[in-house]
Amino acid sequence: MTINEAQQQVDGWIKTVGVRYFSELTNTAILTEEVGELARHMARQYGDQSYRVDATKPPPSGEVWRGLLADEMADVLWVLICLANQTGVDLTEAFQKNIEKKTSSDKERHQQNEKLK
Repeated sequence: MTINEAQQQVDGWIKTVGVRYFSELTNTAILTEEVGELARHMARQYGDQSYRVDATKPPPSGEVWRGLLADEMADVLWVLICLANQTGVDLTEAFQKNIEKKTSSDKERHQQNEKLK
């Protein structure tokens, strides 16, 4: 699926199943919430935090944990696509321009960064 196809699919879903888009401000708040949920799992898997101990279920690991990450990343992507659709942003074009900008402005910076060697 291309980014453009994803934008079209989300738009079709919103207009049929979802009734209408939430407001841009609501979707921005939802995007923040979804990024926070992703960050929570990342902090517990890669960072210094841990999941709360629950005697009824073990903390997520392996495929379960990857499934949680995938779901949270997809939630972030979904809301970002909603915002792009609402504001008339072509994400394919925007992403390509962003890659070109990074390539041009950071062309030698990362190559010369001793921390990355």
